[in-house]
Amino acid sequence: MFADHTLPFIFVGLMGLAVLLYVILDGYDLGVGILLPLKNESHSDKMIASIGPFWDANETWLVLAIGVLFIAFPAAHSMVLKALYLPATFMLLGLILRGVAFDFRAKVKPARKGIWDKAFKFGSLLASFMQGYMLGMYIMGFEQSLQAMAFALLSGIGVTAAYCFIGACWLIMKTESDLQKRAVGWARKCVWVCFAGVLGVCIVNPLINELVWQRWTSLPSALFIWPIPFISLSLFALCHFVLNRLPLKDDAGCWLPFIIALLIFLSCYQGLAVSFFPYIVPGRMNILEAASAPESLRFILIGAVIVVPCILAYTVFSYRVFWGKVTELKYY
Repeated sequence: MFADHTLPFIFVGLMGLAVLLYVILDGYDLGVGILLPLKNESHSDKMIASIGPFWDANETWLVLAIGVLFIAFPAAHSMVLKALYLPATFMLLGLILRGVAFDFRAKVKPARKGIWDKAFKFGSLLASFMQGYMLGMYIMGFEQSLQAMAFALLSGIGVTAAYCFIGACWLIMKTESDLQKRAVGWARKCVWVCFAGVLGVCIVNPLINELVWQRWTSLPSALFIWPIPFISLSLFALCHFVLNRLPLKDDAGCWLPFIIALLIFLSCYQGLAVSFFPYIVPGRMNILEAASAPESLRFILIGAVIVVPCILAYTVFSYRVFWGKVTELKYY
Protein backbone atom coordinates (compact mmCIF):
# COMPACT_ATOMS: atom_id res chain seq x y z
CA MET A 1 0.00 0.00 0.00
CA PHE A 2 2.84 2.39 0.90
CA ALA A 3 6.49 2.18 -0.15
CA ASP A 4 8.91 1.29 2.64
CA HIS A 5 10.69 4.66 2.55
CA THR A 6 7.41 6.60 2.96
CA LEU A 7 6.25 4.82 6.14
CA PRO A 8 8.61 6.68 8.55
CA PHE A 9 7.39 10.02 7.20
CA ILE A 10 3.77 8.98 7.68
CA PHE A 11 4.47 8.25 11.33
CA VAL A 12 6.44 11.48 11.77
CA GLY A 13 3.40 13.32 10.43
CA LEU A 14 1.15 11.44 12.85
CA MET A 15 3.44 12.17 15.78
CA GLY A 16 3.70 15.81 14.73
CA LEU A 17 -0.09 16.09 14.60
CA ALA A 18 -0.41 14.54 18.06
CA VAL A 19 2.18 16.91 19.55
CA LEU A 20 0.56 19.95 17.94
CA LEU A 21 -2.91 19.03 19.19
CA TYR A 22 -1.55 18.32 22.66
CA VAL A 23 0.28 21.66 22.85
CA ILE A 24 -2.86 23.55 21.81
CA LEU A 25 -5.50 21.60 23.70
CA ASP A 26 -3.66 20.76 26.90
CA GLY A 27 -1.79 24.06 26.59
CA TYR A 28 -4.88 26.15 27.22
CA ASP A 29 -6.05 24.06 30.19
CA LEU A 30 -2.55 24.14 31.72
CA GLY A 31 -2.68 27.90 31.23
CA VAL A 32 -6.05 28.10 32.97
CA GLY A 33 -4.56 26.13 35.86
CA ILE A 34 -1.60 28.52 36.16
CA LEU A 35 -3.94 31.54 36.12
CA LEU A 36 -6.28 30.03 38.74
CA PRO A 37 -6.98 32.75 41.37
CA LEU A 38 -6.51 31.57 44.96
CA LYS A 39 -8.58 34.28 46.64
CA ASN A 40 -11.72 34.22 44.52
CA GLU A 41 -13.58 30.92 44.83
CA SER A 42 -16.32 31.88 42.37
CA HIS A 43 -13.82 32.66 39.63
CA SER A 44 -11.80 29.53 40.44
CA ASP A 45 -14.90 27.35 40.15
CA LYS A 46 -15.86 28.84 36.79
CA MET A 47 -12.35 28.45 35.45
CA ILE A 48 -12.29 24.81 36.52
CA ALA A 49 -15.72 24.32 34.95
CA SER A 50 -14.47 25.79 31.66
CA ILE A 51 -11.89 22.99 31.28
CA GLY A 52 -13.70 20.24 33.20
CA PRO A 53 -15.13 18.31 30.22
CA PHE A 54 -11.88 18.48 28.24
CA TRP A 55 -8.71 18.53 30.32
CA ASP A 56 -8.31 14.79 30.88
CA ALA A 57 -9.04 13.85 27.27
CA ASN A 58 -6.63 16.52 26.01
CA GLU A 59 -3.75 14.53 27.50
CA THR A 60 -4.63 11.61 25.21
CA TRP A 61 -2.61 13.32 22.49
CA LEU A 62 0.51 13.28 24.67
CA VAL A 63 0.07 9.54 25.21
CA LEU A 64 -0.36 9.03 21.46
CA ALA A 65 2.73 11.09 20.60
CA ILE A 66 4.95 9.22 23.07
CA GLY A 67 3.47 5.90 21.94
CA VAL A 68 4.28 6.63 18.29
CA LEU A 69 7.80 7.71 19.24
CA PHE A 70 8.32 4.50 21.22
CA ILE A 71 6.93 2.11 18.62
CA ALA A 72 7.87 3.77 15.32
CA PHE A 73 11.17 5.40 16.34
CA PRO A 74 12.61 3.32 19.22
CA ALA A 75 16.18 4.57 18.77
CA ALA A 76 15.03 8.19 19.05
CA HIS A 77 12.76 7.31 21.98
CA SER A 78 15.72 5.82 23.83
CA MET A 79 17.89 8.88 23.17
CA VAL A 80 15.16 11.39 24.08
CA LEU A 81 14.03 9.69 27.29
CA LYS A 82 17.59 9.05 28.41
CA ALA A 83 18.41 12.75 28.06
CA LEU A 84 15.12 14.01 29.51
CA TYR A 85 14.48 11.43 32.23
CA LEU A 86 14.44 13.88 35.16
CA PRO A 87 12.43 16.73 33.57
CA ALA A 88 9.97 14.18 32.12
CA THR A 89 9.53 12.73 35.62
CA PHE A 90 8.82 16.16 37.07
CA MET A 91 6.38 16.87 34.23
CA LEU A 92 4.49 13.66 34.99
CA LEU A 93 4.43 14.52 38.69
CA GLY A 94 2.88 17.87 37.79
CA LEU A 95 0.23 16.22 35.59
CA ILE A 96 -0.54 13.66 38.31
CA LEU A 97 -0.85 16.41 40.92
CA ARG A 98 -3.29 18.24 38.64
CA GLY A 99 -5.46 15.14 38.29
CA VAL A 100 -5.49 14.46 42.03
CA ALA A 101 -6.21 18.09 42.88
CA PHE A 102 -9.01 18.32 40.31
CA ASP A 103 -10.90 15.46 41.99
CA PHE A 104 -10.04 16.22 45.60
CA ARG A 105 -11.14 19.87 45.46
CA ALA A 106 -14.65 18.57 44.78
CA LYS A 107 -14.69 16.23 47.79
CA VAL A 108 -12.93 18.02 50.64
CA LYS A 109 -14.48 20.37 53.14
CA PRO A 110 -14.81 23.98 51.89
CA ALA A 111 -12.12 25.13 54.32
CA ARG A 112 -9.57 22.83 52.63
CA LYS A 113 -10.57 23.55 49.07
CA GLY A 114 -7.90 26.23 48.76
CA ILE A 115 -5.15 23.68 49.43
CA TRP A 116 -6.13 21.69 46.36
CA ASP A 117 -6.50 24.85 44.29
CA LYS A 118 -2.87 25.61 45.14
CA ALA A 119 -1.93 22.05 44.22
CA PHE A 120 -3.74 22.35 40.88
CA LYS A 121 -2.01 25.65 40.18
CA PHE A 122 1.44 24.33 41.14
CA GLY A 123 0.96 21.12 39.14
CA SER A 124 -0.01 23.16 36.07
CA LEU A 125 3.00 25.44 36.49
CA LEU A 126 5.42 22.54 37.02
CA ALA A 127 4.16 20.58 33.99
CA SER A 128 4.24 23.66 31.75
CA PHE A 129 7.72 24.74 32.75
CA MET A 130 9.13 21.23 32.34
CA GLN A 131 7.62 20.92 28.88
CA GLY A 132 9.31 24.17 27.89
CA TYR A 133 12.59 23.06 29.46
CA MET A 134 12.47 19.77 27.54
CA LEU A 135 11.72 21.65 24.32
CA GLY A 136 14.79 23.82 24.88
CA MET A 137 17.03 20.82 25.52
CA TYR A 138 15.60 19.07 22.45
CA ILE A 139 16.34 22.10 20.26
CA MET A 140 19.91 22.12 21.61
CA GLY A 141 20.31 18.45 20.66
CA PHE A 142 20.54 17.48 24.37
CA GLU A 143 23.86 19.27 24.68
CA GLN A 144 25.06 19.18 28.30
CA SER A 145 26.47 22.69 28.65
CA LEU A 146 25.72 25.84 30.62
CA GLN A 147 24.64 27.55 27.41
CA ALA A 148 22.16 24.77 26.59
CA MET A 149 20.72 24.74 30.11
CA ALA A 150 20.29 28.53 30.08
CA PHE A 151 18.45 28.28 26.76
CA ALA A 152 16.27 25.49 28.15
CA LEU A 153 15.38 27.58 31.21
CA LEU A 154 14.38 30.50 28.99
CA SER A 155 12.37 28.09 26.86
CA GLY A 156 10.58 26.87 29.99
CA ILE A 157 9.58 30.42 30.88
CA GLY A 158 8.49 31.10 27.29
CA VAL A 159 6.30 28.01 27.02
CA THR A 160 4.72 28.75 30.41
CA ALA A 161 3.88 32.28 29.23
CA ALA A 162 2.50 30.88 25.97
CA TYR A 163 0.22 28.50 27.87
CA CYS A 164 -0.97 31.36 30.09
CA PHE A 165 -1.69 33.39 26.96
CA ILE A 166 -3.77 30.73 25.23
CA GLY A 167 -5.44 29.87 28.55
CA ALA A 168 -6.50 33.49 29.02
CA CYS A 169 -7.82 33.58 25.45
CA TRP A 170 -9.83 30.42 26.19
CA LEU A 171 -11.37 32.11 29.24
CA ILE A 172 -12.27 35.19 27.18
CA MET A 173 -14.22 32.92 24.86
CA LYS A 174 -15.84 30.77 27.58
CA THR A 175 -16.67 33.26 30.38
CA GLU A 176 -18.60 36.47 30.93
CA SER A 177 -18.68 39.62 33.10
CA ASP A 178 -15.91 40.19 35.65
CA LEU A 179 -14.01 36.98 34.97
CA GLN A 180 -13.95 37.70 31.26
CA LYS A 181 -12.60 41.21 31.91
CA ARG A 182 -9.96 39.71 34.18
CA ALA A 183 -9.04 37.20 31.45
CA VAL A 184 -8.63 40.05 28.95
CA GLY A 185 -6.18 41.68 31.35
CA TRP A 186 -4.24 38.44 31.72
CA ALA A 187 -4.10 37.99 27.95
CA ARG A 188 -2.85 41.57 27.42
CA LYS A 189 0.07 40.91 29.76
CA CYS A 190 0.87 37.39 28.58
CA VAL A 191 0.76 38.14 24.85
CA TRP A 192 3.87 40.30 25.00
CA VAL A 193 5.75 37.94 27.30
CA CYS A 194 4.91 35.21 24.81
CA PHE A 195 6.06 37.46 21.95
CA ALA A 196 9.36 38.14 23.72
CA GLY A 197 9.88 34.38 24.09
CA VAL A 198 9.20 33.71 20.40
CA LEU A 199 11.45 36.60 19.36
CA GLY A 200 14.20 35.33 21.66
CA VAL A 201 14.04 31.85 20.13
CA CYS A 202 14.10 33.31 16.61
CA ILE A 203 17.25 35.29 17.45
CA VAL A 204 19.11 32.85 19.67
CA ASN A 205 18.30 29.54 17.98
CA PRO A 206 20.13 30.22 14.66
CA LEU A 207 23.11 31.67 16.54
CA ILE A 208 23.69 28.64 18.75
CA ASN A 209 22.54 25.91 16.37
CA GLU A 210 24.58 25.47 13.19
CA LEU A 211 21.90 23.33 11.54
CA VAL A 212 19.24 26.00 12.05
CA TRP A 213 21.60 28.75 10.84
CA GLN A 214 22.24 26.85 7.60
CA ARG A 215 18.54 26.20 7.14
CA TRP A 216 17.62 29.86 7.73
CA THR A 217 20.30 31.32 5.47
CA SER A 218 20.36 28.93 2.50
CA LEU A 219 17.97 28.59 -0.39
CA PRO A 220 15.37 27.26 -0.91
CA SER A 221 14.62 26.53 2.76
CA ALA A 222 14.98 30.21 3.72
CA LEU A 223 12.07 31.05 1.43
CA PHE A 224 9.80 28.87 3.60
CA ILE A 225 11.23 29.95 6.96
CA TRP A 226 11.59 33.73 6.78
CA PRO A 227 7.88 34.47 6.24
CA ILE A 228 7.02 32.60 9.46
CA PRO A 229 8.47 35.16 11.94
CA PHE A 230 6.76 38.01 10.09
CA ILE A 231 3.45 36.16 10.10
CA SER A 232 3.84 35.53 13.85
CA LEU A 233 4.67 39.20 14.47
CA SER A 234 1.57 40.25 12.53
CA LEU A 235 -0.58 37.85 14.52
CA PHE A 236 0.77 39.20 17.83
CA ALA A 237 0.05 42.76 16.70
CA LEU A 238 -3.46 41.76 15.60
CA CYS A 239 -4.09 40.04 18.93
CA HIS A 240 -2.93 43.14 20.82
CA PHE A 241 -5.30 45.26 18.70
CA VAL A 242 -8.24 42.93 19.38
CA LEU A 243 -7.57 42.60 23.12
CA ASN A 244 -7.48 46.37 23.56
CA ARG A 245 -11.06 46.51 22.29
CA LEU A 246 -12.54 43.64 24.29
CA PRO A 247 -15.03 43.02 25.73
CA LEU A 248 -17.48 44.34 23.13
CA LYS A 249 -21.24 44.71 23.27
CA ASP A 250 -23.15 41.40 23.14
CA ASP A 251 -19.82 39.60 23.60
CA ALA A 252 -18.97 40.08 19.92
CA GLY A 253 -15.58 38.80 18.86
CA CYS A 254 -14.87 36.95 22.11
CA TRP A 255 -13.60 34.00 20.07
CA LEU A 256 -11.06 36.03 18.07
CA PRO A 257 -8.16 35.99 20.60
CA PHE A 258 -8.31 32.20 20.89
CA ILE A 259 -8.29 31.74 17.10
CA ILE A 260 -5.34 34.12 16.80
CA ALA A 261 -3.54 32.21 19.58
CA LEU A 262 -4.10 28.97 17.65
CA LEU A 263 -2.57 30.52 14.54
CA ILE A 264 0.42 31.78 16.54
CA PHE A 265 1.02 28.31 17.98
CA LEU A 266 0.67 26.80 14.50
CA SER A 267 3.14 29.23 12.93
CA CYS A 268 5.73 28.68 15.69
CA TYR A 269 5.33 24.92 15.40
CA GLN A 270 5.74 25.14 11.64
CA GLY A 271 8.91 27.17 12.10
CA LEU A 272 10.45 24.49 14.32
CA ALA A 273 9.42 21.70 11.97
CA VAL A 274 10.88 23.37 8.88
CA SER A 275 14.07 24.28 10.77
CA PHE A 276 14.89 20.71 11.84
CA PHE A 277 13.37 18.45 9.16
CA PRO A 278 14.37 15.65 8.45
CA TYR A 279 16.01 15.26 11.87
CA ILE A 280 13.92 13.65 14.60
CA VAL A 281 16.67 14.48 17.12
CA PRO A 282 18.27 17.76 15.97
CA GLY A 283 21.76 17.26 14.58
CA ARG A 284 22.04 13.68 15.85
CA MET A 285 19.50 11.34 14.24
CA ASN A 286 17.24 11.70 11.22
CA ILE A 287 13.88 10.09 10.58
CA LEU A 288 15.13 7.17 8.49
CA GLU A 289 17.91 6.31 10.94
CA ALA A 290 15.49 6.19 13.88
CA ALA A 291 12.63 4.31 12.19
CA SER A 292 11.56 0.76 12.99
CA ALA A 293 11.60 -1.96 10.34
CA PRO A 294 9.12 -1.38 7.49
CA GLU A 295 7.25 -4.59 8.40
CA SER A 296 6.67 -3.26 11.93
CA LEU A 297 5.57 0.16 10.68
CA ARG A 298 3.15 -1.38 8.18
CA PHE A 299 1.56 -3.50 10.93
CA ILE A 300 1.32 -0.54 13.34
CA LEU A 301 -0.23 1.61 10.63
CA ILE A 302 -3.31 -0.64 10.62
CA GLY A 303 -3.94 0.16 14.28
CA ALA A 304 -3.23 3.86 13.76
CA VAL A 305 -5.79 4.06 10.95
CA ILE A 306 -8.41 2.75 13.37
CA VAL A 307 -7.41 4.52 16.61
CA VAL A 308 -6.53 8.04 15.44
CA PRO A 309 -9.88 8.76 13.69
CA CYS A 310 -11.68 7.54 16.84
CA ILE A 311 -9.70 9.95 19.01
CA LEU A 312 -10.32 12.79 16.56
CA ALA A 313 -14.04 12.00 16.42
CA TYR A 314 -14.32 11.88 20.20
CA THR A 315 -12.44 15.18 20.53
CA VAL A 316 -14.67 16.95 18.03
CA PHE A 317 -17.79 15.47 19.60
CA SER A 318 -16.85 16.51 23.15
CA TYR A 319 -16.11 20.09 22.10
CA ARG A 320 -19.36 20.22 20.15
CA VAL A 321 -21.42 18.99 23.10
CA PHE A 322 -19.83 21.34 25.65
CA TRP A 323 -19.52 24.36 23.41
CA GLY A 324 -20.75 27.77 24.54
CA LYS A 325 -20.32 29.81 27.69
CA VAL A 326 -19.42 28.06 30.92
CA THR A 327 -22.07 27.71 33.62
CA GLU A 328 -21.69 27.29 37.36
CA LEU A 329 -19.52 24.40 38.48
CA LYS A 330 -21.58 21.39 39.56
CA TYR A 331 -20.48 17.98 40.83
CA TYR A 332 -22.73 14.95 40.60
